[in-house]
Amino acid sequence: MVFKRRNPRTLWGWTREMVYPQGGFRRATQYVLHRMRRLPDSPHRIARGVFAGSMVGFLPLPGMQFIAAWLASRAVKGNLLAALLATFNTNPITTPFFAVLSMTLGHWILGIQKPLSPEYIGGAFANAGTDLWFNIKALFGPEHTQWDGLAQFWHEIYLPYFLGALGPGLLFSALFYYLTIPLVTAYQKARAAKSRERSERRHKLREALAAAAAKLTHRSDASHGAGDDDAPGPS
Repeated sequence: MVFKRRNPRTLWGWTREMVYPQGGFRRATQYVLHRMRRLPDSPHRIARGVFAGSMVGFLPLPGMQFIAAWLASRAVKGNLLAALLATFNTNPITTPFFAVLSMTLGHWILGIQKPLSPEYIGGAFANAGTDLWFNIKALFGPEHTQWDGLAQFWHEIYLPYFLGALGPGLLFSALFYYLTIPLVTAYQKARAAKSRERSERRHKLREALAAAAAKLTHRSDASHGAGDDDAPGPS
């Protein structure tokens, strides 16, 4: 296959790339921005796609971000590829800080009085994981399912995170929307100008080649005509 990797990426390599890109977050961000500027669509549709994908990227939707971005881009009539690219607005370094901010806002909105310490958050994840595994085994055994840990995780971690992420997510996504329009517009104008410039250069080159070919043809005809005049006539 033409686009197949020469050295297949291992599971560990793929996981490492998801946590920290090989070229760093700066290069990865530049690549995403470059791809976004080159999308063949109107700046407003691209900006709407960026808004939808960015909003989805801030929400806690593990494993469902691409599906949610597709649905959100269709809802706002935005560019799908821009929405998918915009879901990479968060990374493993910034996500923990945004998660704590979102859960703090969510706890304040819901009136939950719980300390957002690493021990509390880790314990909630551990209890939810224990209940989930126990319930899976209960499907094939005599035990009854238990939901206390999962209910605690839903009410004290996930729901506050989701509600708290809506406000900052909307704010940053709106900012990205208004920044995308002039950036994409300027890039598309510059690219169109370069395309016209290259087209004009090709046109001038073709005209110059045609003129040179015409001169050579004219000189060749003139030399043949002169040769015919110098030829001896019949005796």
